[in-house]
Amino acid sequence: MTLARRIIPCLDTDGQRVVKGVQFVNLRDAGDPAALAARYNREGADELVVLDIAASRDHRPTFLETIRRVAAELAIPLTAGGGVATVDEGRAILHAGADKLTVNTAALRRPELLTELAAEFGSQAVVLAIDAKRVGDHWEAYVRGGHESTGRDAVVWAQEGAARGAGEILLTSMDRDGTRRGFDLALTETISTRVSVPVIASGGADSPEDFLDVFVQGRADAALAASIFHDAIQGLGELKRFLAARGVPVRLSE
Repeated sequence: MTLARRIIPCLDTDGQRVVKGVQFVNLRDAGDPAALAARYNREGADELVVLDIAASRDHRPTFLETIRRVAAELAIPLTAGGGVATVDEGRAILHAGADKLTVNTAALRRPELLTELAAEFGSQAVVLAIDAKRVGDHWEAYVRGGHESTGRDAVVWAQEGAARGAGEILLTSMDRDGTRRGFDLALTETISTRVSVPVIASGGADSPEDFLDVFVQGRADAALAASIFHDAIQGLGELKRFLAARGVPVRLSE
């Protein structure tokens, strides 16, 4: 059985408001997270991701309330995260209404966290977020909202993360983020073929053809985008009909 490819809008927040930038900088306000969540729920999104990209401790209570507000608008799975460093923080994210949690910086600094989270909540609830940037002939994993290189090979880290318990990988190309130059197909295809868990491609979406390419050439299981959906450049229903007409299995709204 071929699983449907998923289309996932992403709400990057500062804890309270949705923000969007280019290559992780020059952020602008993009709206209220609960209002956008309700819209994407109506329009046929398969899932929704909401992230606290500020990820500082003084944002945490505010972000948990944002998760509650977003979850109340949804009848689809919700993934949330940003700054999760302990099992207790992961529990708080899930108790606020998320179905899955993401972890990035803390897992790179202490990879055992992935195993602990998977043991507590199940691998299906643990999403390893990887912010990857090309450095020479390979990609490196970055942390702290894309501001700091770890020196770790992103492909090797994806493999380790899946082995340690991550049930899914949210793979963001820092080189393409917010640029609308298309997904990084080489990065996505490389990691998709090296791990046994689903890969969500992120960064660079501009057109229906970009989504077709990342599913066919990049071999992604899901594709995530923000600005083209927030700014109504691309409709979800129209995008799914385009993909279905070209043989990509997607869930179409009735």
